Amino acid sequence: MNRRIFLAGLASLPIARPSHATLSPYVLSTTDTRVGFSFNLSGVMQSGSMPIRSADVNIDTRQLQNSQVSVVLDVSKARTRLPFARMPMLSPSVLDAKQHPTIRFVSTKIELGAQGRISDGARITGDLTVRGVTRPITLNANLYRQAGTAADDLNTLSIGLTGALNRHDFGASGYPDLVRDNVGLDIHAEISRAR
Repeated sequence: MNRRIFLAGLASLPIARPSHATLSPYVLSTTDTRVGFSFNLSGVMQSGSMPIRSADVNIDTRQLQNSQVSVVLDVSKARTRLPFARMPMLSPSVLDAKQHPTIRFVSTKIELGAQGRISDGARITGDLTVRGVTRPITLNANLYRQAGTAADDLNTLSIGLTGALNRHDFGASGYPDLVRDNVGLDIHAEISRAR
């Protein structure tokens, strides 16, 4: 869906109500979710994607900063727009897909943005494990409900995450003469409250 549709007419999500709210499980849409990455190869920006193998998403709709996310990506099915770059990317000197077939992210902290919202300038910090190496990473986060729905209708949500990492921090240092250090992340996910 066009992101502009989600941005149009969005009211703030309910954040802080005095309550002993519990975490509600949400199901990740495999068809409307995209984990994108970008990298600089010989001075030219390239992009690719990696599918999600599994996700455990639990949202506290009253205190969003208490929400929890755990996602596992399938490294072996990663794709790039430049086909000949795929095999070097999966090789032992970069992602080492044979020995480390997954990448895992587990949230540790969610910081709300302006006016206590997660729909404007929020950040999510978590532990990212690549090639068996775990490092903290912070991503810019936006969470929106569907346009045209009531302010308390949080049954379907759209999540946007952006950020970057230094691949050498995880030992993915192969081809340093061709590929620059930083890898950009651009993630779009659709989640629905579990029935």
